[in-house]
Amino acid sequence: MKKYKLTTNLGLKITAFVFSVFLWLIVVNIDNPVSNATFSNIPVTIVNDDIITSSGEVYQVVGEQTVSVVVSATREVRQKLSADDIIATADIKEMDTSTGLVPIKISIPDYRYESAEAVPKNLQIQREKSGKKVLALTVRTEGDERDGYKVGRMTVTPENVTITGAQSTLDQIDQAVAVVDINGISEDEVRTADLYLYGADGNIIGQNQLENNLGEEGITVSIEVLKIKTVPITAEASGTPAEGYRYTGCTVEPESIQICGKSDVINGINEITVPSSAVNINGAQGDVVETVNITSYLPEDVSLVEENSGNVKITASIEREGTRTIDFMVSSIIINNLSDDLTVSYEPDAELSFTFSGEQSRLDALDISNAVSVDMKAYTQPGTYNVPVDIVLPDGITLTSEVTVQLTLEEKPANNTDNPGTDEPSGEAGTENPSDQ
Repeated sequence: MKKYKLTTNLGLKITAFVFSVFLWLIVVNIDNPVSNATFSNIPVTIVNDDIITSSGEVYQVVGEQTVSVVVSATREVRQKLSADDIIATADIKEMDTSTGLVPIKISIPDYRYESAEAVPKNLQIQREKSGKKVLALTVRTEGDERDGYKVGRMTVTPENVTITGAQSTLDQIDQAVAVVDINGISEDEVRTADLYLYGADGNIIGQNQLENNLGEEGITVSIEVLKIKTVPITAEASGTPAEGYRYTGCTVEPESIQICGKSDVINGINEITVPSSAVNINGAQGDVVETVNITSYLPEDVSLVEENSGNVKITASIEREGTRTIDFMVSSIIINNLSDDLTVSYEPDAELSFTFSGEQSRLDALDISNAVSVDMKAYTQPGTYNVPVDIVLPDGITLTSEVTVQLTLEEKPANNTDNPGTDEPSGEAGTENPSDQ
């Protein structure tokens, strides 16, 4: 049997091998080509920064601490690769001290690749002396309390915060604020707060390059919650009016006020009383009007919901003996003989004042609630008119002067007949005739 040696036709065999490798490379590059892919916003980790901090200095990155990375790899690798697989580091040991530039190195531990380069290739570090600043913490709330409640005193813990970092940044800090969310709060509670730093211009200062002494405990705020209650204000006057005049009572504007306090205190308060010493009517021949701040008349541990709402106007009504003035709502006037194609309107909550004369006993018993009317027979066109008011009075009582009321007349809108096939007519606009009420 003839034996063949490995070296037989060696040149031909080498040629065949080289050709097969070349062919394999062609196939691989056609089926799985090498190309570039760019991955953006890759964070850069700074290592060995203790070289700076151990010398009593701090540093900050100039510009963004992220880069884009251009990876050259096969299509198979590129399809599997994600930004999370790429590691970018900047080693302070390699920093150029004259420029502050630190080379950025890229590694992709779990994949085979041709090359990977950062864009830009360097991170710029700015070094400066470190310092510290102690600031008192103030509290600011976010959100809304539960309806009917109001935040009272708030106590922040700790009272101060120490900030350390670059001196240039510390110099910009003007205020440290503990921001606490009070949304839905309805009882005393301790809540955690977030630290915000502000400059003198009111802008927020970032804390990326700063440290504080708050530790894991952070900031807490003890919040007092007060109950809100609306109560009427009552008042009386002191003194005696001039001879021939009489005092008929006090009115207060506004008639009520919102107060707040702890529930056990607020629940027992049904009104705020202004003492008669606040309004003196000695010798008065007409109404006496006083503006009074009721804050000093609030019970202990009770305050106003709106701090600047303490001023109220108190009117002590003084009338001549044998007269009586009655305020009457325009909405209560009886409208007679209004044209069917007109509607009437007037100012909301408008009032008229009637002054009557007669025996005082009759005046005291006078009731005009159903005695006031207007006759609209002469008013047939849209417009605004001052209409004389008619009033039916008992014998012995007279109206001292004629009273008119301003009324506006408008045409009633036509019924909508443009929608065939509907059973219900469209709604009619306009002010309702008070006589129909």
